Amino acid sequence: MPEIRNMTLNFGPQHPAAHGVLRLILEMDGEVIERADPHIGLLHRATEKLAETKPFNQSIGYMDRLDYMSMMCNEHAYVRAIENLLGIEAPIRAQYIRTMFDEITRILNHLLWLAAHGLDIGAMTVFLYTFREREDLFDVYEAVTGARMHACYYRPGGVYRDLPDSMPRYEPSAWRNEKVLKDLNRNREGSVLDFIEDFTARFPACVDEYETLLTDNRIWKQRTVDIGIVDAERAIQLGFSGAMLRGSGVEWDVRKKEPYAAYDRVDFDIPVGVNGDCYARYLVRIEEMRQANRIVKQCVDWLRVNPGPVMLDDHKVAPPSRENMKEDMEALIHHFKLFTEGYCIPPGETYSAVEAPKGEFGIYLVTDGANKPYRMHIRAPGFAHLAALDEMTRGHMLADVVAIIGTQDIVFGEVDR
Repeated sequence: MPEIRNMTLNFGPQHPAAHGVLRLILEMDGEVIERADPHIGLLHRATEKLAETKPFNQSIGYMDRLDYMSMMCNEHAYVRAIENLLGIEAPIRAQYIRTMFDEITRILNHLLWLAAHGLDIGAMTVFLYTFREREDLFDVYEAVTGARMHACYYRPGGVYRDLPDSMPRYEPSAWRNEKVLKDLNRNREGSVLDFIEDFTARFPACVDEYETLLTDNRIWKQRTVDIGIVDAERAIQLGFSGAMLRGSGVEWDVRKKEPYAAYDRVDFDIPVGVNGDCYARYLVRIEEMRQANRIVKQCVDWLRVNPGPVMLDDHKVAPPSRENMKEDMEALIHHFKLFTEGYCIPPGETYSAVEAPKGEFGIYLVTDGANKPYRMHIRAPGFAHLAALDEMTRGHMLADVVAIIGTQDIVFGEVDR
């Protein structure tokens, strides 16, 4: 009799579905996976240790770079942790702006997840559709913060600045005639709020388009139905959160169960899956985009009729205005000390969690009275999901590994932080 033994196979890191740094060592029995051992190569960012060497307000930019698809949600957790320890709260208008941008970020994240997941499995067209909407939302990011991705917009005590009264417009060029230019700028004539409202009006039809491409597509269903099943009890044991947990039928959402910002003032539903497979998680995230759009619309309506400050008027925490800084010596000193030394926070500890697009993103902060954290630990949702990769892939075919990595929606910046 021939001796049949298992084969060990390298998957990644150069594999297009391994997203750059994941190396999987797969133990294969033919084409069936017996064991999967994830290795995270050449990545470790040491974000937690870096944050312990810098004043509190200088680490906000690092948060954008953890899960670089969910920028402002990460900032929100960190900024809330600082606010908890300082015993301050952002003005109500800033809370609504944060809620609105958290949901814009959720839509941005899910659009990229859908694009990459589809591309990994072989559905190429959806990538082109989702990036059309991502461009509009990145334009909103840029209008408000000056940056398209790494926004650094949330600050302890509020947000960097109020929403601008105008949107950037397309410029005339040799390749655009007047009619094309007018069409491109049609929804950019008003304020940022006008542009976001226009987006919320047309986005549901865009989600319908994605669903037309995928939801009842038999090839999509063959690749995702009954793949990577995790039941509700096991999902809780594995520390799942976000769509990975809700796809298994557990109705848990930090925005509903432990509301923060303005989430207790807006109306939305928690989508929950049934089977706990890749297809259920796909349906949950699709519905999450619709619910996020609904929240953004409510925030726009509220922000239109409720002007007010977006930052605390406490110069120990928030910088004075540029105008004051250039005319008043005391304001200049406040500005200088704030951006060089930061501020000291009384000794204490706190855990601040937000419902990031990938799951529960938390910041555990310990202070000893200095102007920098004594200890910072990040609770990254992707870390628990990656740990379950072995269990989710066993007994599946090699091609299903790609579908399971896609459904986990992993970004490695937050996994090895």
